Amino acid sequence: MTQLLRVGGVPEHFNYPWRLALENGVFDGLDVEVDYREVPEGTGEMTRALREGELDLALVLTEGAVADVLAHDRNRLVKVFVRSPLTWGLHVAAASPWESMAALENQRVAISRYGSGSHLIAIVDAAARGWNTGDMRFVVVENLDGARRALAAGEADLFLWEKHMTQPLVDAGEFRRLGVREVPWPAFVVSARRELLPGADPLLRAVLERVAERGRRFKRQSDAADRIAETYGLRVEQARSWLGAVQWETDFEAPVEALHRAFDALRAQGVVDSAHFDLDRLWHGV
Repeated sequence: MTQLLRVGGVPEHFNYPWRLALENGVFDGLDVEVDYREVPEGTGEMTRALREGELDLALVLTEGAVADVLAHDRNRLVKVFVRSPLTWGLHVAAASPWESMAALENQRVAISRYGSGSHLIAIVDAAARGWNTGDMRFVVVENLDGARRALAAGEADLFLWEKHMTQPLVDAGEFRRLGVREVPWPAFVVSARRELLPGADPLLRAVLERVAERGRRFKRQSDAADRIAETYGLRVEQARSWLGAVQWETDFEAPVEALHRAFDALRAQGVVDSAHFDLDRLWHGV
């Protein structure tokens, strides 16, 4: 019987291999129907959808996936999707009075969801600056468009989002970028519902192998930067720079040291309360 596999991912260039995989029929011959959905609300919404049985797989930020597993024990990480780290832009409205990150301590931070990357990395960034993270104030805006509205209306002051996705807004003079924060772990992992495992392991591995191969082949295409630029509203040189840095993972090894770093950062900020790092609780190999 054909298995339905409901997959969620943000509508960003990182997930372009999934779009290509579906367009090019790379799952043909597998006993699976892949329903790939774009979820602009991000990691917090996708981990909720996994827990509540609305998705089977999600392409989520590593820090959000780790926090979700440790808080709820409903999902498991099965593969690194994007091995390269994510660089978060620190943004304010172009017309805002804020000129430096130092002036933004205790100001309102726009986040897509609690538990999302925009929430967790805002805490990581604040902790790295020596700020009291217990004093932080958050404004839930759901997605990038919500953040644009909130910053423009003066309802929030700061917003963290992947810098290439916000570059068109910076170029257009809507956002100002006051800095960046790069985190020392893979940008995205694949998280799966526990109920799906281990019965679907061979099928999951086959699906994920084909997507990874499609991403690897795409990077070698002469028109790859043009296609990314056209699809996501970037300049070609920006798309080329991003493609040069992004690394879609092809193997299935658990990134133990990187996951440990994410766990330590989340624990230090009080996001998770687990006393010890436990790989078996986080990771299920397929």
